[in-house]
Amino acid sequence: MRSPEEAFVVAARPEPISLKPAETAIIVVDMQNDFGSEGGMFALAGIDISAIQGVVAPTARVLGAARRAGLPVVYLKMGFHADLSNAGESDAPNFVRHRRMRVGEATTAPDGSPSRILIRDTWNTDIVPELTPEAGDGVVWKHRYSGFFETEFDAVLKSRSVRTLVFTGCTTSICVDSTVRDAFFRDYECLLLEDCMAEPIGAARPRSNHEASLLAIQLLFGWVARSLDFIAAVEGRFVPLPA
Repeated sequence: MRSPEEAFVVAARPEPISLKPAETAIIVVDMQNDFGSEGGMFALAGIDISAIQGVVAPTARVLGAARRAGLPVVYLKMGFHADLSNAGESDAPNFVRHRRMRVGEATTAPDGSPSRILIRDTWNTDIVPELTPEAGDGVVWKHRYSGFFETEFDAVLKSRSVRTLVFTGCTTSICVDSTVRDAFFRDYECLLLEDCMAEPIGAARPRSNHEASLLAIQLLFGWVARSLDFIAAVEGRFVPLPA
């Protein structure tokens, strides 16, 4: 069995990246019902959620491989207090933009129970069932696009001696991108799994927001890889770095 200090190499762009299991965590960004399930905020707003639903299966495979290898998993969840007190003042851009998406409005969960759009501890902000957190996983609530803004995320990572973040989640150009940039500013290494994240905004060709974000990140902020290459490396199908 590989030592927690033994590096493994993932085929990535712009070059392969070496990861140490003891210093690496898998980050799941906002894979919750409001963004990826029928009846959630995006679907109610008429936003096509098929791309987000399409990354659930590869993300589940990554989480399975990571857990078997002993890598920690940390979920970021977007949600506001019931009184919207952490959404900003009534004229703040964050408040105004989210209210346009009906944040705080009452709705009904698929099982018939009452819920509210993007409000903490409701069906709407639960992680999609296929990716439900397991015992030992970390869960961090956030109320802005970045997982680092006014949260304990940085402290959680430092408490586990994590230096490298492997990102999955949605949406690529907003919450993933915002969190990656803040991670970069804090000197974390960031690896994005391109087929484990999705973007419903700007999907038209010649280049989607998803592709544009990945290009900027691999040029300046981190690395980009496919989930199959990450899983292969985690499972030991890799060439170790020379001592």
